[in-house]
Amino acid sequence: MLAGYNPITQAFLGTLLTWGLTALGSGLVVVFSQTNSKLQRKLLDGSLGFAAGVMLAASYFSLLAPAVESAESSGTYGSFSFVPVVIGFALGSLFVQLADHIISKTGVEAPLVDLALQANGTELRHRHPNRTEDGPSELGFSEEEKKTRLDQWKRILLLIVAITVHNIPEGLAVGVGFGAIGTTPGATLENARNLAIGIGIQNFPEGLAVSLPLRAAGFSTFKSFWYGQLSGIVEPIAGVLGAAAVQYMTPLLPYALSFAAGAMIFVVFDDILPEARNSGNGKLATWMSVFGFVTMMSLDVGLG
Repeated sequence: MLAGYNPITQAFLGTLLTWGLTALGSGLVVVFSQTNSKLQRKLLDGSLGFAAGVMLAASYFSLLAPAVESAESSGTYGSFSFVPVVIGFALGSLFVQLADHIISKTGVEAPLVDLALQANGTELRHRHPNRTEDGPSELGFSEEEKKTRLDQWKRILLLIVAITVHNIPEGLAVGVGFGAIGTTPGATLENARNLAIGIGIQNFPEGLAVSLPLRAAGFSTFKSFWYGQLSGIVEPIAGVLGAAAVQYMTPLLPYALSFAAGAMIFVVFDDILPEARNSGNGKLATWMSVFGFVTMMSLDVGLG
């Protein structure tokens, strides 16, 4: 299906898939909002563990390995072919670190899923007579209640911003993967496709992590779903930009591939795994990470 299109179009279609899986995860708000918070946490931790394993495998097989091959085949770096890969990897990690730093300046310190579950507190599930389906009204609340609700909205807004920012390097990774096709033996359409599938799987719980607190705060099910899926809209944009950069600036290829890998691996170790292990579900998250890695590795070997 993708083979007949140019790399930029392929990147756009690939990131539409990742965005679609964000929307699918967001749509689970219909059933998740009816479950207790303990079960929600366990399911989210297991999903995040699986996503971490998928991202680690995708980072190596679809990004880092082709980055090394690209640097070696260029003939520019000689025995120092590792240098552009190291630089790109470090810059990708630094990019996510700076994004996290900027977000933390606005007051976010808790992990993303903790934010979602804090925002999904049971006290917010009971309808207030002045709450509308488009969001809560402030009529009829004391000053203390208004302050609590203002803090609630701040957590929800920052949750959406944090997940949206983290989707930028993921969309970039897919775009670079498609843009690099044919430049090295390891940069194949199959690897790029598998990378898109892996990142899409990782996006699945993130969509729910946005829509769930919105539903609890008083938005209708449809509006909660709508804003949840919008958190992934940056991926097609970043994907097209990544593919275009690689297409028109070939010398950047090893840097771009390793940049995307560094950003993804940083997100795994700094955000996803700590989140998944934060509430007593560490073993579940670890085994789901192993399962996710094996699944992605099998996709690369079996379908690549």
